Amino acid sequence: MKVPVFTKEQIVEIIKQYPTPFHIYDEKGIRATARALNQAFSWNPGFREYFAVKALPNPVILNILKEEGCGLDCSSYTELMLAEALGFAGEDIMFSSNVTPAEEYRYARKLDALINLDDYSHIDFLKENGGIPETICLRYNPGGDFQVGNAIMGSPWDAKYGMTKTQLMAGIRKLMSLGAKNFGIHAFLSSNTTDKDYYPILAKDLFHLAVEMHKTTGANIVFVNLSGGIGIPYRPEDKPVDILEVGDAVRKVYEKTIAKAGMEIQIKTELGRFMTGPHGYLVSTVLHEKKIYKDYIGLDACAVNLMRPAMYGAYHHITVMGKEDEPCDTLYDVTGSLCENNDKFAINRALPKIDIGDIVVIHDTGAHGFSMGYNYNGKLRSAEVLLKEDGSTQLIRRAETPKDYFATLDFLNLFD
Repeated sequence: MKVPVFTKEQIVEIIKQYPTPFHIYDEKGIRATARALNQAFSWNPGFREYFAVKALPNPVILNILKEEGCGLDCSSYTELMLAEALGFAGEDIMFSSNVTPAEEYRYARKLDALINLDDYSHIDFLKENGGIPETICLRYNPGGDFQVGNAIMGSPWDAKYGMTKTQLMAGIRKLMSLGAKNFGIHAFLSSNTTDKDYYPILAKDLFHLAVEMHKTTGANIVFVNLSGGIGIPYRPEDKPVDILEVGDAVRKVYEKTIAKAGMEIQIKTELGRFMTGPHGYLVSTVLHEKKIYKDYIGLDACAVNLMRPAMYGAYHHITVMGKEDEPCDTLYDVTGSLCENNDKFAINRALPKIDIGDIVVIHDTGAHGFSMGYNYNGKLRSAEVLLKEDGSTQLIRRAETPKDYFATLDFLNLFD
């Protein structure tokens, strides 16, 4: 059973201060996850988590993760701006981008961030726009399908990211000729995988590649970035990943590959969803009930606030506050108000009988929730609230207003 970290009484008081809809994040849970990850890889000197900013780009959250020893994985100019504003610099930042504009490379080099090159052709581009650093990372795409056991977890051959092995080897040689001295390898081969064997199998492939690259080119391989892909249990029946077990399994692979070859490398991760996803909730109020061929429950939230169900058909668990123990004996489509039929948080979902005014909480919105928001239909993005460790709350992003929506039209003087 999935239950929020707050009671109905608590959320009713919070709503008095912050009208729905809003996202609320659990500071205690985020810190606990960061500490568990650091413990899982504490056997590796130099281990560092680079939180994927795109998952939850709020400076208060990023600062919490900074306090827990995390760096940031940035993929755009504005994400780099966030990192700099919060005091991240140098190897605190991993810049992983694709189809990268020149000004973004120049900015990343200004911050002395670790550059993660997505394509062989970017070597010359980076040389002309920021210059080649002494330490640089290359993104690898092995092609084919990525399997864990008999299950296909991803299809790298169909992904736009990374270099082939041949390009990787040629890229290292070229970068060495241009002055690069230290290298990292990065690969992202699967998304939202709750199989505990994902990271160990990925690590095995990358560790063997690191040994081969070192022996073939003489390059000094200093780190391997296992990237993200570790998932979270969206459904109540899903089993969460035991990160301590995963870390120990990666250690065993490390000893059989890297250590056996007489090498030492640092391990990096780039976990967004795993770090914050389970610790966020979208809180909404029931506005309407509609009965035609199906029963519809209309919320004051919509896909603008959480687009994953509309975009991917993704499952997000729903709790009707105060009715947790009532039988789920009614089938509903839970919808928003967009002029799009896919604006549904749930389809044919068995829930307790819902009444207008009920508080509905949608789980696991702490990653790729608010950050994927948009303004279709002129809808305004919601507030973000932090549930602090002491039980108090803090507004960490105000809700948008019409003035925000029209701000880029200020040259027309429409609303003076």
